[in-house]
Amino acid sequence: MPVWVRDYSWRQTDTAVFLSVPMRGVRVTQANIFCTDQYLKVNVPPFLFEAILYAPVDDTSSTAKIRNETIFFTLYKKEVAMWESLVMENGDKEKMQRIRENAVIKAQEKADEEEKSKAVTKREHKKLALEATMKLEETERKRIENLKEEERKKVTEELELWKEKQRNEEKQRRIQSEEKIRRERKLIEEKKKPEINKTLNAGTSKARSIPTRGGICGINIFSEKLKEESFPAPRSAGTIQINFTSRVFPTALRESRVAEEEEWLHKQAEARRAMNANFSELKDLNEEEKNPDWLKDKGNKMFATGNYLAAVNAYNLAILLNNKIPVLYLNRAACHLKLRNLHKTIEDSSKALELLIPPVPDNADARVKAYVRRGTAFCQLELYAEGLQDYDAALKIDPTNKTLKQDAEKIQHIIQGTAQDS
Repeated sequence: MPVWVRDYSWRQTDTAVFLSVPMRGVRVTQANIFCTDQYLKVNVPPFLFEAILYAPVDDTSSTAKIRNETIFFTLYKKEVAMWESLVMENGDKEKMQRIRENAVIKAQEKADEEEKSKAVTKREHKKLALEATMKLEETERKRIENLKEEERKKVTEELELWKEKQRNEEKQRRIQSEEKIRRERKLIEEKKKPEINKTLNAGTSKARSIPTRGGICGINIFSEKLKEESFPAPRSAGTIQINFTSRVFPTALRESRVAEEEEWLHKQAEARRAMNANFSELKDLNEEEKNPDWLKDKGNKMFATGNYLAAVNAYNLAILLNNKIPVLYLNRAACHLKLRNLHKTIEDSSKALELLIPPVPDNADARVKAYVRRGTAFCQLELYAEGLQDYDAALKIDPTNKTLKQDAEKIQHIIQGTAQDS
Protein backbone atom coordinates (compact mmCIF):
# COMPACT_ATOMS: atom_id res chain seq x y z
CA MET A 1 0.00 0.00 0.00
CA PRO A 2 1.32 3.49 -0.79
CA VAL A 3 2.07 5.99 1.94
CA TRP A 4 -0.03 9.11 1.32
CA VAL A 5 1.83 12.38 1.89
CA ARG A 6 -0.24 14.70 4.07
CA ASP A 7 2.39 16.98 5.60
CA TYR A 8 2.63 19.34 2.65
CA SER A 9 2.51 23.13 2.94
CA TRP A 10 1.27 25.80 0.57
CA ARG A 11 0.76 29.51 0.18
CA GLN A 12 -0.74 31.66 -2.55
CA THR A 13 -1.00 35.05 -4.22
CA ASP A 14 -3.60 36.35 -6.63
CA THR A 15 -1.71 34.81 -9.57
CA ALA A 16 0.24 31.82 -8.22
CA VAL A 17 0.28 28.95 -5.72
CA PHE A 18 3.50 27.85 -4.00
CA LEU A 19 3.41 24.20 -2.82
CA SER A 20 6.06 22.22 -0.91
CA VAL A 21 5.80 18.39 -0.81
CA PRO A 22 8.40 16.55 1.32
CA MET A 23 9.71 13.17 0.08
CA ARG A 24 12.06 12.05 2.83
CA GLY A 25 14.50 9.24 2.22
CA VAL A 26 13.79 8.75 -1.50
CA ARG A 27 15.27 10.06 -4.71
CA VAL A 28 12.84 12.12 -6.81
CA THR A 29 13.13 12.68 -10.59
CA GLN A 30 11.03 14.53 -13.12
CA ALA A 31 9.59 11.21 -14.28
CA ASN A 32 7.81 10.81 -10.93
CA ILE A 33 5.78 14.04 -11.37
CA PHE A 34 2.52 14.26 -13.34
CA CYS A 35 0.68 17.57 -13.71
CA THR A 36 -2.23 18.90 -15.79
CA ASP A 37 -4.34 22.02 -15.49
CA GLN A 38 -6.42 20.64 -12.55
CA TYR A 39 -4.63 17.45 -11.44
CA LEU A 40 -1.27 17.01 -9.68
CA LYS A 41 0.34 13.68 -8.79
CA VAL A 42 3.74 12.66 -7.38
CA ASN A 43 4.46 8.92 -7.23
CA VAL A 44 7.77 7.99 -5.58
CA PRO A 45 7.39 4.53 -4.00
CA PRO A 46 6.43 4.11 -1.27
CA PHE A 47 5.13 7.73 -1.14
CA LEU A 48 2.15 9.01 -3.11
CA PHE A 49 0.81 12.56 -3.32
CA GLU A 50 -2.34 13.43 -5.27
CA ALA A 51 -4.25 16.71 -5.49
CA ILE A 52 -7.30 17.70 -7.53
CA LEU A 53 -6.73 21.44 -7.54
CA TYR A 54 -9.33 23.94 -6.48
CA ALA A 55 -9.19 25.79 -9.84
CA PRO A 56 -7.34 25.32 -13.17
CA VAL A 57 -3.69 26.31 -13.47
CA ASP A 58 -1.42 26.91 -16.46
CA ASP A 59 0.47 23.61 -16.59
CA THR A 60 2.70 24.87 -19.42
CA SER A 61 4.33 27.71 -17.46
CA SER A 62 4.14 26.06 -14.01
CA THR A 63 7.41 24.67 -12.61
CA ALA A 64 8.68 22.04 -10.16
CA LYS A 65 12.08 22.13 -8.43
CA ILE A 66 13.60 19.27 -6.43
CA ARG A 67 15.87 20.26 -3.54
CA ASN A 68 16.77 18.65 -0.19
CA GLU A 69 14.27 15.76 -0.58
CA THR A 70 11.47 18.29 -1.16
CA ILE A 71 9.55 19.22 -4.31
CA PHE A 72 8.73 22.91 -4.64
CA PHE A 73 5.87 23.61 -7.07
CA THR A 74 5.08 27.04 -8.55
CA LEU A 75 1.61 26.83 -10.09
CA TYR A 76 0.35 29.84 -12.05
CA LYS A 77 -3.41 30.38 -11.89
CA LYS A 78 -5.43 30.76 -15.08
CA GLU A 79 -7.76 33.24 -13.33
CA VAL A 80 -6.64 35.90 -10.90
CA ALA A 81 -8.35 35.00 -7.62
CA MET A 82 -7.70 33.73 -4.12
CA TRP A 83 -8.43 30.04 -3.49
CA GLU A 84 -10.35 28.88 -0.43
CA SER A 85 -8.25 25.71 -0.31
CA LEU A 86 -5.56 23.92 -2.30
CA VAL A 87 -7.67 20.96 -3.33
CA MET A 88 -11.27 20.55 -4.37
CA GLU A 89 -13.35 19.53 -1.36
CA ASN A 90 -16.64 17.65 -1.03
CA GLY A 91 -16.36 16.15 -4.51
CA ASP A 92 -18.02 12.82 -5.24
CA LYS A 93 -15.93 9.84 -6.34
CA GLU A 94 -17.30 9.74 -9.89
CA LYS A 95 -16.36 13.37 -10.45
CA MET A 96 -12.90 12.79 -9.01
CA GLN A 97 -12.41 9.73 -11.21
CA ARG A 98 -13.59 11.66 -14.25
CA ILE A 99 -11.10 14.44 -13.54
CA ARG A 100 -8.29 11.86 -13.25
CA GLU A 101 -9.25 10.21 -16.54
CA ASN A 102 -9.50 13.56 -18.32
CA ALA A 103 -6.07 14.49 -16.97
CA VAL A 104 -4.55 11.27 -18.35
CA ILE A 105 -6.25 11.79 -21.74
CA LYS A 106 -5.03 15.39 -21.95
CA ALA A 107 -1.52 14.30 -21.05
CA GLN A 108 -1.56 11.67 -23.77
CA GLU A 109 -2.86 14.16 -26.33
CA LYS A 110 -0.18 16.63 -25.33
CA ALA A 111 2.51 13.95 -25.64
CA ASP A 112 1.18 13.00 -29.10
CA GLU A 113 1.24 16.64 -30.21
CA GLU A 114 4.80 17.04 -28.96
CA GLU A 115 5.82 13.86 -30.79
CA LYS A 116 4.21 15.09 -34.01
CA SER A 117 5.86 18.49 -33.60
CA LYS A 118 9.24 16.82 -33.12
CA ALA A 119 8.65 14.68 -36.21
CA VAL A 120 7.73 17.75 -38.28
CA THR A 121 10.79 19.60 -37.01
CA LYS A 122 12.97 16.61 -37.82
CA ARG A 123 11.57 16.40 -41.34
CA GLU A 124 12.16 20.13 -41.85
CA HIS A 125 15.75 19.75 -40.66
CA LYS A 126 16.26 16.82 -43.04
CA LYS A 127 14.76 18.84 -45.88
CA LEU A 128 17.03 21.80 -45.15
CA ALA A 129 20.05 19.50 -44.92
CA LEU A 130 19.12 17.87 -48.24
CA GLU A 131 18.70 21.26 -49.90
CA ALA A 132 22.06 22.40 -48.57
CA THR A 133 23.69 19.19 -49.83
CA MET A 134 22.08 19.62 -53.24
CA LYS A 135 23.33 23.21 -53.43
CA LEU A 136 26.86 22.10 -52.53
CA GLU A 137 26.74 19.33 -55.12
CA GLU A 138 25.42 21.75 -57.75
CA THR A 139 28.22 24.21 -56.95
CA GLU A 140 30.81 21.44 -57.15
CA ARG A 141 29.34 20.18 -60.42
CA LYS A 142 29.47 23.67 -61.94
CA ARG A 143 33.04 24.10 -60.75
CA ILE A 144 34.07 20.81 -62.38
CA GLU A 145 32.24 21.73 -65.58
CA ASN A 146 34.01 25.12 -65.65
CA LEU A 147 37.36 23.40 -65.16
CA LYS A 148 36.56 20.98 -67.98
CA GLU A 149 35.48 23.84 -70.24
CA GLU A 150 38.65 25.80 -69.49
CA GLU A 151 40.76 22.72 -70.14
CA ARG A 152 38.89 22.06 -73.39
CA LYS A 153 39.47 25.64 -74.55
CA LYS A 154 43.13 25.41 -73.62
CA VAL A 155 43.59 22.13 -75.52
CA THR A 156 41.69 23.54 -78.51
CA GLU A 157 43.88 26.66 -78.60
CA GLU A 158 47.04 24.55 -78.36
CA LEU A 159 45.78 22.32 -81.17
CA GLU A 160 45.02 25.34 -83.39
CA LEU A 161 48.47 26.80 -82.70
CA TRP A 162 50.08 23.48 -83.56
CA LYS A 163 48.06 23.23 -86.79
CA GLU A 164 49.03 26.79 -87.74
CA LYS A 165 52.66 26.00 -87.05
CA GLN A 166 52.44 22.86 -89.21
CA ARG A 167 50.86 24.86 -92.05
CA ASN A 168 53.59 27.51 -91.89
CA GLU A 169 56.33 24.88 -91.87
CA GLU A 170 54.73 23.10 -94.82
CA LYS A 171 54.47 26.38 -96.71
CA GLN A 172 58.13 27.15 -96.03
CA ARG A 173 59.20 23.69 -97.18
CA ARG A 174 57.15 24.05 -100.36
CA ILE A 175 58.67 27.47 -101.12
CA GLN A 176 62.18 26.14 -100.51
CA SER A 177 61.54 23.12 -102.71
CA GLU A 178 60.21 25.28 -105.54
CA GLU A 179 63.17 27.65 -105.24
CA LYS A 180 65.59 24.72 -105.34
CA ILE A 181 63.91 23.31 -108.47
CA ARG A 182 63.97 26.73 -110.13
CA ARG A 183 67.73 27.09 -109.46
CA GLU A 184 68.45 23.61 -110.80
CA ARG A 185 66.45 24.28 -113.99
CA LYS A 186 68.26 27.58 -114.50
CA LEU A 187 71.64 25.88 -114.02
CA ILE A 188 70.77 23.13 -116.51
CA GLU A 189 69.60 25.68 -119.07
CA GLU A 190 72.83 27.60 -118.69
CA LYS A 191 74.86 24.42 -119.27
CA LYS A 192 72.83 23.38 -122.33
CA LYS A 193 72.85 26.83 -123.98
CA PRO A 194 76.39 26.56 -125.59
CA GLU A 195 75.58 23.11 -126.99
CA ILE A 196 72.30 24.41 -128.49
CA ASN A 197 74.17 27.31 -130.15
CA LYS A 198 76.69 24.87 -131.67
CA THR A 199 73.89 22.72 -133.00
CA LEU A 200 72.14 25.72 -134.49
CA ASN A 201 75.29 26.82 -136.26
CA ALA A 202 75.98 23.34 -137.61
CA GLY A 203 72.45 22.97 -138.82
CA THR A 204 72.52 26.31 -140.61
CA SER A 205 75.71 25.49 -142.51
CA LYS A 206 74.37 22.14 -143.65
CA ALA A 207 71.16 23.70 -144.73
CA ARG A 208 73.05 26.11 -146.98
CA SER A 209 75.14 23.41 -148.63
CA ILE A 210 72.44 20.75 -149.20
CA PRO A 211 69.36 21.98 -151.08
CA THR A 212 66.22 19.86 -151.02
CA ARG A 213 62.83 19.90 -152.68
CA GLY A 214 60.93 20.86 -149.64
CA GLY A 215 63.20 23.70 -148.72
CA ILE A 216 65.59 23.90 -145.83
CA CYS A 217 65.73 20.66 -143.85
CA GLY A 218 68.22 21.71 -141.16
CA ILE A 219 65.49 23.24 -139.08
CA ASN A 220 63.67 19.93 -138.92
CA ILE A 221 66.83 18.14 -137.82
CA PHE A 222 67.36 20.74 -135.07
CA SER A 223 63.80 20.38 -133.89
CA GLU A 224 64.23 16.63 -133.62
CA LYS A 225 67.42 17.07 -131.56
CA LEU A 226 65.73 19.54 -129.28
CA LYS A 227 62.95 17.05 -128.64
CA GLU A 228 65.48 14.30 -127.90
CA GLU A 229 67.50 16.49 -125.53
CA SER A 230 64.52 18.04 -123.65
CA PHE A 231 64.51 17.11 -119.90
CA PRO A 232 61.38 15.98 -117.95
CA ALA A 233 59.23 18.40 -115.97
CA PRO A 234 59.74 18.55 -112.17
CA ARG A 235 57.59 16.36 -110.00
CA SER A 236 54.35 17.87 -108.73
CA ALA A 237 54.05 18.75 -105.01
CA GLY A 238 51.78 16.60 -102.82
CA THR A 239 50.03 16.80 -99.43
CA ILE A 240 50.35 14.19 -96.66
CA GLN A 241 47.10 13.52 -94.78
CA ILE A 242 47.43 12.96 -91.00
CA ASN A 243 44.44 11.38 -89.24
CA PHE A 244 43.84 11.26 -85.48
CA THR A 245 41.76 8.76 -83.53
CA SER A 246 38.19 10.09 -83.37
CA ARG A 247 36.86 11.02 -79.91
CA VAL A 248 33.28 11.89 -78.98
CA PHE A 249 34.37 13.89 -75.93
CA PRO A 250 36.73 16.90 -76.30
CA THR A 251 38.92 16.01 -73.33
CA ALA A 252 42.06 13.93 -73.74
CA LEU A 253 41.71 10.18 -73.12
CA ARG A 254 44.15 10.31 -70.19
CA GLU A 255 41.88 12.88 -68.42
CA SER A 256 38.49 11.33 -69.20
CA ARG A 257 36.37 8.87 -67.22
CA VAL A 258 35.87 6.07 -69.71
CA ALA A 259 33.18 4.21 -67.73
CA GLU A 260 31.00 7.30 -67.30
CA GLU A 261 31.45 8.28 -70.95
CA GLU A 262 30.50 4.78 -72.12
CA GLU A 263 27.38 4.87 -69.94
CA TRP A 264 26.43 8.29 -71.35
CA LEU A 265 26.96 7.07 -74.92
CA HIS A 266 24.86 3.99 -74.19
CA LYS A 267 22.02 6.17 -72.91
CA GLN A 268 22.27 8.43 -75.94
CA ALA A 269 22.14 5.41 -78.24
CA GLU A 270 19.01 4.15 -76.49
CA ALA A 271 17.48 7.62 -76.82
CA ARG A 272 18.26 7.69 -80.54
CA ARG A 273 16.72 4.25 -81.00
CA ALA A 274 13.63 5.49 -79.19
CA MET A 275 13.53 8.54 -81.46
CA ASN A 276 13.75 6.31 -84.51
CA ALA A 277 10.58 4.56 -83.31
CA ASN A 278 8.76 7.69 -84.58
CA PHE A 279 6.93 8.70 -81.40
CA SER A 280 4.83 11.70 -82.25
CA GLU A 281 5.33 13.17 -78.75
CA LEU A 282 9.10 13.43 -79.29
CA LYS A 283 9.13 15.18 -82.65
CA ASP A 284 8.98 18.71 -81.21
CA LEU A 285 11.75 18.19 -78.60
CA ASN A 286 15.15 19.80 -79.05
CA GLU A 287 18.41 17.94 -78.46
CA GLU A 288 18.64 18.87 -74.78
CA GLU A 289 15.08 17.72 -74.08
CA LYS A 290 15.79 14.30 -75.63
CA ASN A 291 17.93 13.35 -72.62
CA PRO A 292 16.04 11.14 -70.07
CA ASP A 293 18.09 12.54 -67.17
CA TRP A 294 17.19 16.11 -68.15
CA LEU A 295 13.49 15.18 -68.35
CA LYS A 296 13.70 13.44 -64.95
CA ASP A 297 15.17 16.57 -63.34
CA LYS A 298 12.45 18.66 -65.01
CA GLY A 299 9.75 16.36 -63.60
CA ASN A 300 11.29 16.55 -60.12
CA LYS A 301 11.14 20.36 -60.21
CA MET A 302 7.49 20.27 -61.35
CA PHE A 303 6.64 17.84 -58.55
CA ALA A 304 8.32 20.08 -55.97
CA THR A 305 6.14 23.02 -57.09
CA GLY A 306 2.94 20.94 -56.92
CA ASN A 307 2.40 20.77 -60.71
CA TYR A 308 1.83 17.00 -60.74
CA LEU A 309 0.31 16.78 -64.24
CA ALA A 310 3.32 18.49 -65.81
CA ALA A 311 5.62 16.19 -63.82
CA VAL A 312 3.73 13.13 -65.17
CA ASN A 313 4.18 14.42 -68.74
CA ALA A 314 7.94 14.86 -68.21
CA TYR A 315 8.28 11.34 -66.77
CA ASN A 316 6.20 9.93 -69.66
CA LEU A 317 8.61 11.40 -72.24
CA ALA A 318 11.64 10.17 -70.27
CA ILE A 319 10.16 6.63 -70.17
CA LEU A 320 9.56 6.75 -73.94
CA LEU A 321 13.26 7.52 -74.36
CA ASN A 322 14.47 4.90 -71.85
CA ASN A 323 12.09 2.46 -70.17
CA LYS A 324 14.75 0.73 -68.08
CA ILE A 325 15.24 3.42 -65.40
CA PRO A 326 13.28 2.43 -62.23
CA VAL A 327 13.35 5.91 -60.66
CA LEU A 328 11.20 7.24 -63.53
CA TYR A 329 8.39 4.81 -62.68
CA LEU A 330 8.88 5.45 -58.96
CA ASN A 331 8.55 9.23 -59.36
CA ARG A 332 5.58 8.91 -61.69
CA ALA A 333 3.89 6.67 -59.10
CA ALA A 334 4.29 9.47 -56.53
CA CYS A 335 2.59 11.90 -58.95
CA HIS A 336 -0.30 9.50 -59.59
CA LEU A 337 -0.72 9.03 -55.84
CA LYS A 338 -1.04 12.80 -55.40
CA LEU A 339 -3.58 12.91 -58.27
CA ARG A 340 -5.55 9.96 -56.79
CA ASN A 341 -4.82 7.79 -59.84
CA LEU A 342 -4.49 4.79 -57.54
CA HIS A 343 -4.46 1.99 -60.14
CA LYS A 344 -1.71 3.75 -62.11
CA THR A 345 0.22 4.19 -58.85
CA ILE A 346 0.08 0.42 -58.31
CA GLU A 347 1.18 -0.28 -61.90
CA ASP A 348 4.18 2.10 -61.79
CA SER A 349 5.29 0.90 -58.34
CA SER A 350 5.13 -2.73 -59.51
CA LYS A 351 7.14 -1.88 -62.65
CA ALA A 352 9.77 -0.12 -60.52
CA LEU A 353 10.05 -3.21 -58.28
CA GLU A 354 10.55 -5.38 -61.38
CA LEU A 355 13.43 -3.17 -62.51
CA LEU A 356 14.97 -3.11 -59.00
CA ILE A 357 16.00 -6.77 -59.28
CA PRO A 358 18.30 -8.09 -57.89
CA PRO A 359 17.70 -6.51 -54.45
CA VAL A 360 20.98 -5.01 -53.23
CA PRO A 361 21.78 -2.46 -50.48
CA ASP A 362 22.22 0.32 -53.06
CA ASN A 363 18.56 0.12 -54.16
CA ALA A 364 17.07 -0.55 -50.70
CA ASP A 365 15.66 2.98 -50.33
CA ALA A 366 14.04 2.83 -53.76
CA ARG A 367 12.42 -0.54 -52.96
CA VAL A 368 11.05 0.81 -49.66
CA LYS A 369 9.49 3.78 -51.48
CA ALA A 370 7.95 1.49 -54.11
CA TYR A 371 6.38 -0.80 -51.47
CA VAL A 372 5.08 2.14 -49.41
CA ARG A 373 3.50 3.92 -52.39
CA ARG A 374 1.87 0.75 -53.66
CA GLY A 375 0.70 -0.14 -50.14
CA THR A 376 -0.76 3.37 -49.68
CA ALA A 377 -2.66 3.04 -52.96
CA PHE A 378 -4.04 -0.36 -51.87
CA CYS A 379 -5.21 1.09 -48.54
CA GLN A 380 -6.92 4.04 -50.25
CA LEU A 381 -8.73 1.46 -52.41
CA GLU A 382 -9.73 -0.25 -49.11
CA LEU A 383 -7.61 -3.29 -49.99
CA TYR A 384 -6.03 -3.30 -46.54
CA ALA A 385 -4.65 -6.86 -46.63
CA GLU A 386 -2.62 -6.15 -49.77
CA GLY A 387 -1.51 -2.81 -48.34
CA LEU A 388 -0.35 -4.49 -45.12
CA GLN A 389 1.70 -7.00 -47.15
CA ASP A 390 3.56 -4.16 -48.90
CA TYR A 391 4.22 -2.33 -45.59
CA ASP A 392 5.53 -5.59 -44.08
CA ALA A 393 7.84 -6.00 -47.10
CA ALA A 394 9.11 -2.44 -46.59
CA LEU A 395 9.70 -3.14 -42.87
CA LYS A 396 11.81 -6.20 -43.76
CA ILE A 397 14.08 -3.91 -45.75
CA ASP A 398 14.11 -1.09 -43.15
CA PRO A 399 13.10 -2.62 -39.77
CA THR A 400 14.17 0.47 -37.76
CA ASN A 401 11.73 2.88 -39.46
CA LYS A 402 9.27 3.97 -36.75
CA THR A 403 6.88 5.63 -39.19
CA LEU A 404 6.48 2.41 -41.16
CA LYS A 405 5.82 0.49 -37.95
CA GLN A 406 3.13 2.93 -36.86
CA ASP A 407 1.44 2.88 -40.28
CA ALA A 408 1.51 -0.92 -40.36
CA GLU A 409 -0.06 -1.06 -36.87
CA LYS A 410 -2.82 1.34 -37.97
CA ILE A 411 -3.61 -0.84 -40.98
CA GLN A 412 -3.65 -3.91 -38.73
CA HIS A 413 -6.15 -2.21 -36.39
CA ILE A 414 -8.35 -1.30 -39.36
CA ILE A 415 -8.31 -4.92 -40.55
CA GLN A 416 -9.17 -6.17 -37.06
CA GLY A 417 -11.98 -3.62 -36.71
CA THR A 418 -13.41 -4.64 -40.09
CA ALA A 419 -13.30 -8.31 -39.09
CA GLN A 420 -15.14 -7.59 -35.81
CA ASP A 421 -17.83 -5.55 -37.61
CA SER A 422 -18.42 -8.35 -40.08
